[in-house]
Amino acid sequence: MGLPQQQQAEQGQSTMEAQPHTSNPKDASQLPPEALDLATKLFDFARQGKTAELLQYISAGIPVNLTNHKGDTLLMLASYYGNLDTVNMLIEKGADVNVLNERGQSPIAGAVFKGYDDIVKAMVEKGADVYAGQPNAVDSARMFKREECLRMFGVEEGA
Repeated sequence: MGLPQQQQAEQGQSTMEAQPHTSNPKDASQLPPEALDLATKLFDFARQGKTAELLQYISAGIPVNLTNHKGDTLLMLASYYGNLDTVNMLIEKGADVNVLNERGQSPIAGAVFKGYDDIVKAMVEKGADVYAGQPNAVDSARMFKREECLRMFGVEEGA
């Protein structure tokens, strides 16, 4: 027999938005176990770069800005794990490149931290705010000496 829904939610399941781009996400504890399982699968697709599989769900109506219990979007996870094709698909489908997670981190700062310049470039081209979050992408680039990122941001070292 499975755990009660509240316990499942407390163990790190996800928050699904009622509609794409709404500001009132449903609490994971209100979701049935099947929905929690699906959300976990979708976040795994983003981490693993399973673009085609994730696209099927997005096309069927899963919110492109779906967040997990930490506030990480599908885009945050795809970018942090270096999955450029998945990042591009999510952006093309309308993912917000500037959503911060609960720790105040942005997808672009995560990509800078991990050294994924191609993902950083894709997000910059789609209007990612390089000053959003803490640490922001500019601070991360300086901290980790990512000179190419600083050039992409139009920021000179020491400025």
